[in-house]
Amino acid sequence: MTITLMDFMADWCGPCKTQEPILEDIEEDYPDVEFERIDVDERQDVANEYQVRSLPTLIVENDDGVVERFIGVTQAEDIEDALEKAGA
Repeated sequence: MTITLMDFMADWCGPCKTQEPILEDIEEDYPDVEFERIDVDERQDVANEYQVRSLPTLIVENDDGVVERFIGVTQAEDIEDALEKAGA
């Protein structure tokens, strides 16, 4: 099963900069999870597809679809719970 964590962000987004080190720490503990940083200024098509309206937005997805969506800075524990729920 493929598990992906999509981080919808932008360089000008202050809260996105707060979210980044949290995701970097988690990434080390979940080597089988695909972490994708999606700059909404460069990939508006993907942001529209996932109906992203606020930044940062994190979406955890597996083969069955979206498992969890977080809007705003999200703590590591909540992200890890969503990854476990997705099958990580």
